[in-house]
Amino acid sequence: MPHIELNAFVKLQGFAPTGGQAKIVIRSGNVHVNGQVETRNKRKLVLGDKVRINGRDFVVEASVLSQD
Repeated sequence: MPHIELNAFVKLQGFAPTGGQAKIVIRSGNVHVNGQVETRNKRKLVLGDKVRINGRDFVVEASVLSQD
């Protein structure tokens, strides 16, 4: 199923320049997936997932998903 890991999504949206910094952002408790706090940096996001990072809302779109 096409997906993107949460840490890659955080980097893609410009909230962290590196994977290590993305992990810090995620573990800070300021990232929500579908309304729930998410602290797993490898959480797989799929088409239509709603992500809130530091108060900004995003929806996972097909253009960012891998085909793994």
